[in-house]
Amino acid sequence: MEFTRNNNRQLLSKVATNNRHGENTPYFEGWKAYDSNPFHPTQNPQGVIQMGLAENQLCFDLIEKWLLENPDASICTAEGIDRFRDIAIFQDYHGLKEFREGVAKLMGRVGGNRVKFDPNRIVMSGGATGANETVMFCLADPGDAFLVPSPYYAAFARDLRWRTGLEIVPVDCKSSNNFRITRAALEEAYEEAQRSNINVKGVIIANPSNPLGTVLDKETMRSLVSFINDKSIHLVCDEIYAATVFGSPRFISVAEIIQDMDCNRDLIHIVYSLSKDMGLPGFRVGIVYSFNDCVMNCARKMSSFGLVSSQTQFLLAAMLNDEEFVGNFLRESSKRLAKRHHVFTKGLERIGISTLKSNAGLFFWMDMRPLLKEQTVQAEIELWRVIINKVKLNVSPGSSFQCSEPGWFRVCFANMDDETVQVALERIREFVHQGKEEDGVSEKSKHWRKQNLRLSFSSSRLYNESLMSPHMISPHSPIPQSPLVRART
Repeated sequence: MEFTRNNNRQLLSKVATNNRHGENTPYFEGWKAYDSNPFHPTQNPQGVIQMGLAENQLCFDLIEKWLLENPDASICTAEGIDRFRDIAIFQDYHGLKEFREGVAKLMGRVGGNRVKFDPNRIVMSGGATGANETVMFCLADPGDAFLVPSPYYAAFARDLRWRTGLEIVPVDCKSSNNFRITRAALEEAYEEAQRSNINVKGVIIANPSNPLGTVLDKETMRSLVSFINDKSIHLVCDEIYAATVFGSPRFISVAEIIQDMDCNRDLIHIVYSLSKDMGLPGFRVGIVYSFNDCVMNCARKMSSFGLVSSQTQFLLAAMLNDEEFVGNFLRESSKRLAKRHHVFTKGLERIGISTLKSNAGLFFWMDMRPLLKEQTVQAEIELWRVIINKVKLNVSPGSSFQCSEPGWFRVCFANMDDETVQVALERIREFVHQGKEEDGVSEKSKHWRKQNLRLSFSSSRLYNESLMSPHMISPHSPIPQSPLVRART
């Protein structure tokens, strides 16, 4: 059997069998723990609550209501069947004109209509995952690198690296300045890469940030544009959470920033999606928007490998071009996200757990550093194991996002109902209260804590190779420690 398995593996490509996908990291292992034991309020009340999935389920009722009121928007209804033959046949990979117009309007609207986006620059892809990879294929060759301010989206390791052969150079940001991206940190990472003979092709950022739930201010954005312009490298802005902002300051698109800057616009590219802002990840709508004609044309040719289905385009075109609906949806979504964020963070505050101040996204950045027995990645993973296995909450550890400070966790809050939120908060409260009671009250309690909270790292083989220390992490590890440098602010 072992021979057959190894023999079959040798028949596959190096790309197919490398470890750069990241499936065996805590980020994805948490999902597997949930899938094997999902929480249900009545059928499985002791199951794992999914708090590791950035999904927006708070406004499904608004979309469902629109669908019922607009049956002709679907070619699969009696009211829309007359368009079936037109939509079901082959469609040019430029996409339906009305769909591209609807997406362009939405992108402008979530940015406060301070920028008008050109529908002819809308290039489709299968979700933001495909869009990010498409941009990487267009801009860089295997072995080239992109600077990525950390903490950054855990699946960038997969999206940017797995099939492209690119490398990621983390640029460490610190809690001391609320993880703000600085020019000094970018310069340090770039210069170290140069000394290591690594070709840096650009910078990629998520704005609003995943996992921080913050938006970049105008000064930081201008500094980023100035940096990449001075170096003649690319800037890719992942703006898929643009409409999830629920408080001040407002979201500022890079497209707005460059309007009054003297810079090379050929270096600026945007990734967008309907997965987060509209809560439609299953529709697989990703968008590449580039100010570079060559990149746009190349990305359009590559979109043949990941087009959005014409049926989906047809439906969304009607929805996105309904300006009254879109306006109401965005306002109500913002209100509901703000309310849920408040309930969750205030609930944690009453327990004694703080979070990074944030105003966007479907998650927040939870500070569990006081609960670590020591300030190491190893201790963070021990705590994470307790949370996933004992408390039964799938939250994602900061090391999955390449955070340089152990003890931070990303908590997703928009993928559950109000009752599940209260269950999650109660579980955390009991966990923290139990931990306080056990600090020095009795030998029996200390023994229980040792057995249950300070799990032996050597007893598990799952993460030893990738998380024991920065010096032991392979460049090809599922959690990519850059072979170059971690620049610090």
